[in-house]
Amino acid sequence: MKADRPVGKPAGKPAPRPAPGDEAPPGTPGTGEDICPQCNGTGRKAGKPCENCAGTGKIIRGVGGA
Repeated sequence: MKADRPVGKPAGKPAPRPAPGDEAPPGTPGTGEDICPQCNGTGRKAGKPCENCAGTGKIIRGVGGA
């Protein structure tokens, strides 16, 4: 039987695209959300959406120093 979608991936919900400031894709083991250092978590810089976090105010960063 042929699967319609990859096993373990929820149907109908595409994977979020990483923002330029993300160190890894969302949901990667060993990572977590952090406040964007460019906009200090506001999601805006100079009146425009922050390019580093794609306007979310958050980035994905590795944790644990491994």
